[in-house]
Parts: sequence; C-alpha cells; structure tokens
Amino acid sequence: MAGSGASPLARAEHFIWLTARVLEQRRFAYHFLDGGADQVEAALAAYLNEDGGYGHALEPDLRGPVSQPLHTAHALRVLDSVGRCGGMRMERICRYLTEVSTKDGALPAVHPSQRGYPSAPFVPIVDDPPSELLATGPVVGLLHRNEVWHAWLFRATDFCWAAVDSLERSHPYEIQAAVAFLDSAPDRSRAEAAADRIGRQVREQRLVVLEPADRAAYPVAPGYAPGEQHFPHDYAAAPGSLARGWFTDEEMDRSLDFLAAEQQQDGGWPVNWRSWAPGTHLEARPMVTIRALMTLRAHGRAVV
Repeated sequence: MAGSGASPLARAEHFIWLTARVLEQRRFAYHFLDGGADQVEAALAAYLNEDGGYGHALEPDLRGPVSQPLHTAHALRVLDSVGRCGGMRMERICRYLTEVSTKDGALPAVHPSQRGYPSAPFVPIVDDPPSELLATGPVVGLLHRNEVWHAWLFRATDFCWAAVDSLERSHPYEIQAAVAFLDSAPDRSRAEAAADRIGRQVREQRLVVLEPADRAAYPVAPGYAPGEQHFPHDYAAAPGSLARGWFTDEEMDRSLDFLAAEQQQDGGWPVNWRSWAPGTHLEARPMVTIRALMTLRAHGRAVV
C-alpha cells in the first residue's frame, strides 16, 4: 500500500486499483505502467452499442444504455490517447455522428434518446436540441488531428468555425471545446488568430483563476457549482496547445503547483463539478486523477 511518503504516481496507483472502473484501470496501466492499447480498447468496447455510438454511462453524468454524443466523444478521446483512431471503428463512429446530428450537421450536447434514463439535473433533455460547440468542437478537432476524413466533418467543421467566430460571452467548458477544435483545425493561421482573440476574452471576462491563492476573487460561471473554476492548466493541458500562449510562465507554474497540491490523502484528485449521485462522483474521480497526472507530466512535472 502506498504510504504518505510515496510518489504522486504511487499514491494515485493505489487509488486507481481501489476505486476505478476497469476502463480507467486499463488507461492508467497504459499511460503509466507500460500496459497495452489492446486492453484499453477491449475495456472500452463494453460501452459500444450496435449503432456505432457509445453509452452505458461512459460519461458518468448520463446513465443508461443509450448512445450519446458526449459518451462517444469520450470514447474518441480514449482511442486517441492509445493511438487507435483509425480503421472501420472510425467509419462506424462517424456514421453514428451523422445519424444524431442536428439540421446544422453538428452535435447536440444530449440526444433526446436519453429521456427516461437517469441523468444529471444540470443536463437538460429537450425534444429538438440545438447544435453545441461544447459537444462538436472536441470531436471535430480530434478527427482532424487523426486525419480521419468523412463527409460528416465538412458541415461540422463549418459549424465550429461559425460558433468560434461568434463567441463573445462564454463559459469555461465552451472555451475548452473551442480550444480542442482550434488546436487541430486544418486552417492554422485562422486558428491562431481565433485563439488569440478568445484568450483575450478569457482574461477580460475572468474565466480563469490566475492567482490560486486568491480563488475567492474570481467569479464562478453562472450555473456552475461553488468552486467549479478553471485554471490555466485546464485550458492548456499540454504545452503545445494554442491556449498556452494565453498565460505567462509564472501563471502556468502557479497553476501547475496548484494542480499538484490538489492530490488528496487517498491518492486521487477531487471532482469540482456538482455531485448529484454517489456513484457518479466515485466514477469520475479516477478519470480526473488520470487527467491530472497526464497534464502534470505533459508540462514536465515529475510524478514518479
């Protein structure tokens, strides 16, 4: 058992074996223990549905078996992280994305098939949901980064550009989605210009905590839980992100210091969004823990 003097990674490993779903166990093993990609993909397959989308509470805040865009985006991130975004699996996923897209050719945050199954009270389910940059941006960016070409991408990319260009007043999760799109959008000069503009908005609208020691001085976005704030490392999870240019070295160092210090006594990192059911909170913490370790390592911080 990892003691209090163990490394952050050793403490996190104990936490993962103690609490995580099989998928997060396999992901942790892949990223930090020389585990295999096949095992990650096998664990992820348990969430795959016949329509090519993913369900079964892959994203813990949406319960039930039905495929959802947010579940499928999560699956794509997992596949991307282990180098498996290719072949017929991408064709099947893109076919699912086409089927659930709105008239704009983009993705809703929640498809109405979720109705009747448990879901977080802060996730509205409507009969005719609008397209959302929050759901579409990360998927489009990931597919472009992996050079996946499918007819669905054309209108979805146009939607993302229109959504990014019209961003004025926003909130942190939507900004993260915009960054995920811009980091891999094919038109690099346009992406850099858009990122520069959005970065100025993030600072002007105080959508980022630049002084972790004075968190109370920064507002929480409407509808967010108390303490559900975003820091430079949340926008620039890796140094190659366009969002890294939004922050000075000192601001990023303070952010990473804060992230490292957030590791809890049990070895895991905390969830800062609203908790609405015991199981969802428990499932989310290993996911947050893996993301924290990967962010720290990407920025050159020692975790072993």
